[in-house]
Amino acid sequence: MQTTPETLVSIETTGQAEQSAEANLTSSSVGKRPALALGIERVGLISLRLPWLVGLAALALALAAGLGLTRIKVDDSLSQLFRSDTPEFRQYEEVTRNFPSSEFDVLAVIEGKSLLERDSLDKLRNFVTDVQLIDGVQGIISLFSARQPPENGQTPAPLFPDPLPEGADYDALIKKVMSNEIIRGKLLSEDGQLALVVLALDPKIVGGKGLDATVGEIRKTMAEDLEGAGLKAELSGVPVMQLEIRQAVERDRLVYNVTGFIAGCLIAIAFFRRVSFMIIAAGPPLVAILLALGALGWLDFRLNMFLNVMTPLIMVISFSDSMQLTFAARDRILAGQTKYEALRNALLIVGPACVLTHATAALSFTALLFSHSELIRTFGEAGLIATLIALFTVLFLFPLLGVLLLRNEAGLAVRGRGGDFGVEALRKFCFWIAARMVRRPGLYSLIGLIVVAALGGVFANLQPRYRLADQVPDKEQAVSASSRLDAKLTGANPIDVLVQLPPGASLYAPETLEVIARVHSLMERQAGVGNVWSLETLRRWLKEKAGSSDVTTLKKYVDLLPEHLTRRFIDAKQDAVIVSGRVPDADASQLLPIVDGIDKSLKGLRAQYPGYKLSVTGLSAIAARNSASMIDKLTRGLTIEFFFVAAFIGLAFRSVVVALACILPGIFPVVASGALLAITGQGLQFASVVALTVSFGLGLSATIHFLNRLRIEDDSGENFALAVERATVLVGPALILTSIVLACGLAVTVLSDLPSLRLFGWLSAFAMMAALTADLLILRPTAMFLRRTADRIAIRR
Repeated sequence: MQTTPETLVSIETTGQAEQSAEANLTSSSVGKRPALALGIERVGLISLRLPWLVGLAALALALAAGLGLTRIKVDDSLSQLFRSDTPEFRQYEEVTRNFPSSEFDVLAVIEGKSLLERDSLDKLRNFVTDVQLIDGVQGIISLFSARQPPENGQTPAPLFPDPLPEGADYDALIKKVMSNEIIRGKLLSEDGQLALVVLALDPKIVGGKGLDATVGEIRKTMAEDLEGAGLKAELSGVPVMQLEIRQAVERDRLVYNVTGFIAGCLIAIAFFRRVSFMIIAAGPPLVAILLALGALGWLDFRLNMFLNVMTPLIMVISFSDSMQLTFAARDRILAGQTKYEALRNALLIVGPACVLTHATAALSFTALLFSHSELIRTFGEAGLIATLIALFTVLFLFPLLGVLLLRNEAGLAVRGRGGDFGVEALRKFCFWIAARMVRRPGLYSLIGLIVVAALGGVFANLQPRYRLADQVPDKEQAVSASSRLDAKLTGANPIDVLVQLPPGASLYAPETLEVIARVHSLMERQAGVGNVWSLETLRRWLKEKAGSSDVTTLKKYVDLLPEHLTRRFIDAKQDAVIVSGRVPDADASQLLPIVDGIDKSLKGLRAQYPGYKLSVTGLSAIAARNSASMIDKLTRGLTIEFFFVAAFIGLAFRSVVVALACILPGIFPVVASGALLAITGQGLQFASVVALTVSFGLGLSATIHFLNRLRIEDDSGENFALAVERATVLVGPALILTSIVLACGLAVTVLSDLPSLRLFGWLSAFAMMAALTADLLILRPTAMFLRRTADRIAIRR
């Protein structure tokens, strides 16, 4: 008799169900089989025995999780990715505490051809005056902060008189402004068409809930005061970026929850064509989201650009297995079993694979715990916790909802038979694939090996990439304003040299001033660095304009400056100073030569002035130095994970063949995704490496469910090729549909305003579909080839 999909699945849809492998779960042959997942899946049987008790416990946990949700906060720090217990980061944190300017500066970028016209300058000065009255603004630096050179020891007058002069006097003023060394190239572009206003905010405002109101008030004041001037005004700076990240994370969380819920329900209804089955399939994942996020709230986790994807990740992890269980229970009800028998058998047959899929996902998250980045480690910890919660939520709620919602199984069986046209079409497709894969397993295995090796070569040549703008919403003002500063004022991102004085040394000692001057000159000569500020800036200006370079005049001028300005370059104890420059928001690979160039130039000064400690610091320097090595370490960890997870699965199945069979289909989605990154001209970013790491664990879901079913079918004693075909036909439709669910759930993140999350979303979705392709076209022939090879070796022995 010719083998067809119909004959292969007849054991599931006819009276022969009693003779199938899963119907004999209590038989001695199956009972002797080693437990695949240590029997963990059996905890779900508690819901069949005590449904109301489990239901009350679930309700209580849901209420507690709801309270936990209210505790979740957002971590919007731009330095969170590089936060680690390393000397470089500890120094960066110390500099931030002692010289807090860049972390708390809002940068107002005002641009237009009419900027230096009298009316425009009047409006701009009104804005600078009014914005000082906004709660939370501690100080302002602008072109109106500049003063005239000192005369006769008197307090110098402002460079811009009030009111502004007119006619020829005004033209003379503008010439003086354009030649002012304090302003030109720092607060005013060389072409006189862009002005930078630096607003120093109260650190308590930046770290609290008042930031939104303060930035909103600044925007409102800026719009009102500059109205009619024909100028474009935008805000940037770390506080604005943090606010935009915070708003994007909170907005994305709502979008992901709503979209994930709707997508899951629609797919479940289309798949099962019955509301009760839709609730059974979609209910556990939705409750898992609530419980996991609630637990993270109680454990004081903070949402960030990676933890923001936790919602779709929980959804896809739990929805995949929930769909598998629901599909299995539905098949058994259609075969005539009672709901209790169907739910029990589904738990015992599919449950072990569900436990293993969650275990492999947990291993993927565990791999992230070895990262030097606190952000990525936190993501790994949260993912590990969420995975465990999702597993037990599915195991307990699937049978509970089945018991409560399924009614009239006999009527459902009668109505359901013959109506699964979509499922039957998928089964025929799966049979067509399997039949061809098992005919020439050696050839297809070799093709798979060659393809994986070729794609692996492309993946190995991908270069690490990191850019600050990729961590900030790219549809808001901050990135746009920063790009204008990059174009007109050499950049918006600070890069600093910390000069620590020897014990007892005076800030105004000749040797100290000489060291500062030489570091300042070194920074100015470094290609790629501009807008250099330090105590030397003021010293040069006094020498040029007032003809005085004595320490008394310099100290007097420093004392005249507001504290928020002096703290940018001199710490409170006057035992350390900062020489600060600006660099554009470029890829870390372009910034690293700049950082290394500055550090190399400082070697001579360190040798000449051994008492002074000179260090290159700042977020740009930290990112340039650490991003490439961190991404490389994550990539190496992913490579190790390939073989570690394969060994884990092989150990669970007690089979070397299974362990070896998992390697190629596990690697394929990762190297295929790497090839796609290469084709699209993108390198390996943090988001892409994390996506590949997590997708590897999630993508093995299809592999594990197939191997679990193959293990059962192979126990029948028939030839292995028939077992492969039968396993493919029985689990293939659910695997295809759940892989689509996985991809759709992850693809929801492309709706984000954060570029890193969009990359995470589409790359993870692609990896899911690549994993399904590998499962259908690589796993089956490889398993067949390895099994035949193992049998031949056994016969020879």
